[in-house]
Amino acid sequence: MTDLGAVVRKTADQLVAKHVGVVVAAVAGGATEVVGAGRTGGGYDGAPDAGTLFEIGSVTKVFTALALARMTVAGTTTLDEPLAALLPEGTAVPSREGREITLRHLATHTSGLPRLPKGMLLPALLRPSTPDPYAGCTSESLLRGLARTRLGAVPGRRFRYSNLGAGLLGLALAQRAGTDYETLVAREICSPLGMKDTGITVDGDRPARLAPGHTGSGRPAGAWHLADLAGAGGLRSTAADMVTFVRAQLEGDTGELAEAVRLSREVEHRISPFSWIHLGWMGQRLHPRQGAHLQLWHNGMTGGFSSFVGFDPEKGVGVVVLSNTKRSADRQAFDLLRTLQQEHS
Repeated sequence: MTDLGAVVRKTADQLVAKHVGVVVAAVAGGATEVVGAGRTGGGYDGAPDAGTLFEIGSVTKVFTALALARMTVAGTTTLDEPLAALLPEGTAVPSREGREITLRHLATHTSGLPRLPKGMLLPALLRPSTPDPYAGCTSESLLRGLARTRLGAVPGRRFRYSNLGAGLLGLALAQRAGTDYETLVAREICSPLGMKDTGITVDGDRPARLAPGHTGSGRPAGAWHLADLAGAGGLRSTAADMVTFVRAQLEGDTGELAEAVRLSREVEHRISPFSWIHLGWMGQRLHPRQGAHLQLWHNGMTGGFSSFVGFDPEKGVGVVVLSNTKRSADRQAFDLLRTLQQEHS
């Protein structure tokens, strides 16, 4: 049996060769290992650890989708409720061939909406170093742009990854709940699980534990604040909290979120013969030569951070990688997940 701590340390050492700082965590059955490597950088420079805060970027989307599942289980909404029903009265929502965008479509990236809000694509391309490209995404600007947006496909027909769609889902759910996105996620997910360090606001002792972001070349990068598009990528978290989140995904029939987790997995839209999307999570089945293992995962990237969360509910193993560098950690994270899967076959 492979030493869990050793394989986690190996992954952290591989990543820190090109990342300023990284925390790698692995879950295997009842065991957990968390290893930090490199440095946080900035005024609180030191080695990152299980309590260091990172921007998790698009990993936020699985929280948004799970909040939808929680509200569906509670009867607050339904998966097939039209987006328009949750937005302010009079909001113009595009449709195509008579098909309306539903909450299910937003959570599975099948709404037909473009990747970015109306008017944002060109500035983002022209100014790739913009410190906070989503800062102007207020609900007013998002809904104003939505009215002028044309769908690229009939809702429900085709997978097309959309930050706009995920952000609108978070905004819509918060509107229905009569609160803001951060409070919604805290109430529906973080509080029940005891995840005290996952949110948007950095207060209390958190500023001292927040790792400054860095570009892919290691230069300091500004924080991202996604305004009302927060449901697409606005959360910050720690490796300790994300391990708790992964364990909730692996618990099966136990825990307060179990019914919502089951619902999130029951929804499935095929992307290819070997890949699909659930509510939030990307899914794939490896080739038989690679063990035919199941992998559910999501990654994330902001202007100064990258992240990865992946797990196998069949084998009871999971991986978390958080980095304060805008450089993908996917390859090393998938390698670690596959190693854990092979050990538990």
